[in-house]
Amino acid sequence: MAGLIKREDIDEVRSRTDIKAVIDGYVTLKSAGIGSYKGLCPFHDERSPSFHVRPQVGSYHCFGCGESGDVISFVQKMDHGTFSETVEKLAARLGYELHYEDGGTGPRREDVGKRQRLLDAHKIAAEFFATQLRTPGAQAGRDFLQERGFDPAAAAHFGVGYAPQGWDSLLKHLTDKGFTRDELAGTGMFSTGSDASRFYDRFRGRLIWPIRDLTGAVIGFGARKLYEDDQGPKYLNTPETQLYKKSQVLYGIDLAKRSIAKERQIVVVEGYTDVMACHLAGITTAVATCGTAFGEDHVKIARRLLSDDGSGGEVIFTFDGDAAGQKAALRAFEDDQRFTAQTYVAVDPEGMDPCDIRQKHGDAAVAELVRSRRPLFEFAIRSTLRKFDLNTVEGRVQALRAAAPVVAEIRDPAMRPAYARELAGWLGIDVDEAARAVASAGKRLREGAGHGKPQGKASHGMVSSHGVAGHDGARGSQRESRDGRGQQNHQPQGQQHGQSGGFAQQGGFAQQVPEPVLEQPAFLRPDPRDPAARMERQALEVALQQPGMLDEGQWERFKAARFSVPAYLAVHNAIIAAGHAGTAPAQWVEQVREELPDTLRDFVSELAVTPLHARDNDGLARYCRDILNRLFELQVTHLKAEKLGQLQRLDPSADPALFQQLNRELMELEMQRRALREDQ
Repeated sequence: MAGLIKREDIDEVRSRTDIKAVIDGYVTLKSAGIGSYKGLCPFHDERSPSFHVRPQVGSYHCFGCGESGDVISFVQKMDHGTFSETVEKLAARLGYELHYEDGGTGPRREDVGKRQRLLDAHKIAAEFFATQLRTPGAQAGRDFLQERGFDPAAAAHFGVGYAPQGWDSLLKHLTDKGFTRDELAGTGMFSTGSDASRFYDRFRGRLIWPIRDLTGAVIGFGARKLYEDDQGPKYLNTPETQLYKKSQVLYGIDLAKRSIAKERQIVVVEGYTDVMACHLAGITTAVATCGTAFGEDHVKIARRLLSDDGSGGEVIFTFDGDAAGQKAALRAFEDDQRFTAQTYVAVDPEGMDPCDIRQKHGDAAVAELVRSRRPLFEFAIRSTLRKFDLNTVEGRVQALRAAAPVVAEIRDPAMRPAYARELAGWLGIDVDEAARAVASAGKRLREGAGHGKPQGKASHGMVSSHGVAGHDGARGSQRESRDGRGQQNHQPQGQQHGQSGGFAQQGGFAQQVPEPVLEQPAFLRPDPRDPAARMERQALEVALQQPGMLDEGQWERFKAARFSVPAYLAVHNAIIAAGHAGTAPAQWVEQVREELPDTLRDFVSELAVTPLHARDNDGLARYCRDILNRLFELQVTHLKAEKLGQLQRLDPSADPALFQQLNRELMELEMQRRALREDQ
């Protein structure tokens, strides 16, 4: 089991990683002054760039939406991984070996190397399949796509490819690229015959979909047969490997993750072509499971993407309208009927899947399918009622007996009576009668639970209200993140207080009773027209971004300075507490952030990336000197005012020595002020 990553290793990974090089992979950055870059923010839509990066201090900040942090938090937010996963990923990028607390272990260097070889093999294979789709031998594959409304551009967007009919086409290609048989055996792309010496391609004469993880790396393949003489299954996926775990994989997640996070919606469809159809129709939140039901590990992924605070978000399941599709939609409720108002079902009345709908009715019809979703509560209840003849008294009584337990399992105390009333309306009976039936069913369920009836079990691996440990997808605060505390088991803020309307704390789509959340008040920004406040802010920017520009004398003066704006005073105190001697710039800013409450940490990143008004290094030195001198001059002016007031209140004849001392101090302060003014 992996332990907590040691703090010094986290610091080392942070300081060694070039934040600009990493962010360049997501955002087009342009120079915004000395050591500063800007681009369009990846966290919100904008037309003018307000996202700033300052590599020297290892920080980024968006002046539009307020997102900020260091390289670890950026990658974590973009790839939706855990803190530990992100540090391990960045460490692997550097070739840096991590160490763990309490005797825990992380991935060994040789294992990291093996994993990378597997990823390389999959990447090359995906490119090989994509190239093969354009060859004459792949006509059947191109016809399959064209018949379903997918042009070459769509195929290229999703990386669709073709596996030739030969036994060793891919084997030869990867062998020529330097991969050994032992390496290829672990990819899942090859099979072994009864004779162990027989080693051949697993996918032959099939249309290929690359399956990627959250980061976009290819980890497996899905293959659809094209020829009648193929005796294999209609769909054939990569078997379980070091990379590919079908219970943890969602096809299309790499393309959908940003839309899911932005729109707080995930649409779960049944097949690869359904994902393609949805995305091309504008439903870019669509994903599909790969040969398995939507289960516990899928819930973890969805929780990461939908929300960091555990509230809100929609999960929409689409199923065929036939009996099999109806059964699949209800499978989640056979053993444990704990539902959520945030989960929906979208079923086409004609029994078509999204691919068929798009092919027959166009993109708008696919979008309408999603828009016409129904709450899972309603779907489950109505599906239960459809089993009975509601035109007879006997049928209505039987339907009430069957549907009452479904309503009774609704955990939301406000939603349960509402659906009891709906049930009464659908059955055409008195509301009180339905309410009594629901209450009675609830009592029986509780009594059954008290006698050892299994609770929280999700049938066939489907969604359960509380069947999944949900800590892996959560992100802790920067304070926890930096020193490794909370690398595991930390929950998003809000969720740990039981906010309702989102996934269950243990991983399912469940409701929780809201509890008060204690929030720190946001700091108040001063009037930007206030010259003194503006100067104080600029001094903090200099101290954070250019600590090396201050000599020891200036640091002592900076420490003694008094800041009038409370937020600026807090940052000033944090700078003093963090210290500066011998600290790498990126580490220095992070140390300052750690000394502050959460409400001010993003503000530190903002200060750290705000462009300084200088065109070259000489201008930068002058700017820093002038800003500091203005700060010190302001402090001298304040001291002069205090001394002058003290002098005016003093009777010279009563204490002539103090009178002379105050005059000398005033003269010294005036000399300091003039010297600072002349140095500007």
